[in-house]
Amino acid sequence: MFERFTRNAREVVTGAVGYGERAGAPSVGAAHLLLALLDREGTRASFALAALGLGERKASLREALEQARRRAGLTRAETDALAGLGIDVTEIVSRVEEAHGTGALTGDHRKPGGWSGRRPFDRDAKGVLEGALRAAVARRDRHIGDEHLLLALTMRPGVPAEVLADHGVTHASLLRVLYGEGTAQAG
Repeated sequence: MFERFTRNAREVVTGAVGYGERAGAPSVGAAHLLLALLDREGTRASFALAALGLGERKASLREALEQARRRAGLTRAETDALAGLGIDVTEIVSRVEEAHGTGALTGDHRKPGGWSGRRPFDRDAKGVLEGALRAAVARRDRHIGDEHLLLALTMRPGVPAEVLADHGVTHASLLRVLYGEGTAQAG
């Protein structure tokens, strides 16, 4: 499937691997793909994000991803559901970080001497890659671009989609910006 990726999409994937490595994550996740997409300039995905007003607010999006990572990757909906059961995730994170250091719940466990070999993609990241293929096929595009990766991120439940939606980037808004879908057409 990787041979169908455009140069920009390949650079997003390799950038995501770099984010995973720098974080010491045991695998590359969907959030790493989103972080790598935010680094891109002059691509269809970066155009769409800028058109939706995210150009100047990328730092806010990165901070929201970091906050979700610190609470062990739980979405706000999951945090709210736990709160309904009397579990205060913020308090738990604070106590764990007080005892074990900032970021103790991130799942990033650095091996002494670093990682050897390739970092695998986790289930969510693989789902995003498969979703990008589906998005390209649905549009009858021959190649998978970074815009398809962005579309796939908005289609999968989880932290990246939640953070994007909180910043005004939804699947519907991306379709409108990228393909003009959902806008009034002259008849």
